[in-house]
Amino acid sequence: LDPRQKVLSIVTEPILTLQPPADSRSALRERAVSQTELRDRAAEALSEVGLRTADLDKYPHEFSGGQRQRIAIARALITRPALIVADEPVSALDVSVQAQVLNLMMDLQDRHGLSYLLVSHDLAVVNLMCDDVLVLQSGQVVEQGPSAQIFQHAAHPYTRMLISAVPGTRDAFLDQEKT
Repeated sequence: LDPRQKVLSIVTEPILTLQPPADSRSALRERAVSQTELRDRAAEALSEVGLRTADLDKYPHEFSGGQRQRIAIARALITRPALIVADEPVSALDVSVQAQVLNLMMDLQDRHGLSYLLVSHDLAVVNLMCDDVLVLQSGQVVEQGPSAQIFQHAAHPYTRMLISAVPGTRDAFLDQEKT
């Protein structure tokens, strides 16, 4: 395990990062660690995300989408990074599982002092998870600032359009526009 590695990522469809088919310990095998340390760190990480040690010996196709996302988070945690890049971490999950994964991510953030760089089109997720927001349109930064400021007083038309698309915010946003 490389103690210098401070940034790891989790992605939309974690099964893709587990290809070719490999068990949940495979990410650690690429580093020079003993089998005992490998199993201990993997078991600890799986436990932290709500999975069992017995799951170490399963293959990706044996897990649900939410479980695969938890494994992706566990894989990121194993090296104890300071920053996790989360690219659409819940977009492929149903709403109830999304809430579980987001709550898990926030709990892990509190427990480990993690930071997330969250890439998402789901502004409800962004509003929940982010302290600061950077809005891109066609690869260009159009707005940047604290989350509360962006969501309450969006300055750019594109940002306002994105916010108005979030269920439950359209009417409140239109009322804000009138004032």
